[in-house]
Amino acid sequence: QEQLAESGGGLVQAGGSLRLICAASGRTISNYAMGWFRHAPGKEREFVVAISQCGGRTLFADSVKGRFTISRDNAKNTVYLQMNNLKHEDTAVYYCAARFIVISKDDYNHWGQGTQVTVSS
Repeated sequence: QEQLAESGGGLVQAGGSLRLICAASGRTISNYAMGWFRHAPGKEREFVVAISQCGGRTLFADSVKGRFTISRDNAKNTVYLQMNNLKHEDTAVYYCAARFIVISKDDYNHWGQGTQVTVSS
């Protein structure tokens, strides 16, 4: 069964760091651009960051530029989201997503179940 599984969420103080992990099973992520999205209560789901198939290109939401980085290890079928200098407004459920071949800020069609990130102010 094809699956994306996020982990690494939790509670952190403002200014702290977390690393989220997205582990894929049942498919090889090397054929996919990978992205992270988040959904905060009362808000629409929003794009956070994406990385191209081979990792050579990244896209960032303005709100996380300079604080978040994305990386991938295709051999391990895993994508990482390093989040530094976290702010209260980063509190959300974070989702990993896959999009066939082309990197984009939308139109992802494979999704994980999400992991909660809570930043206390």
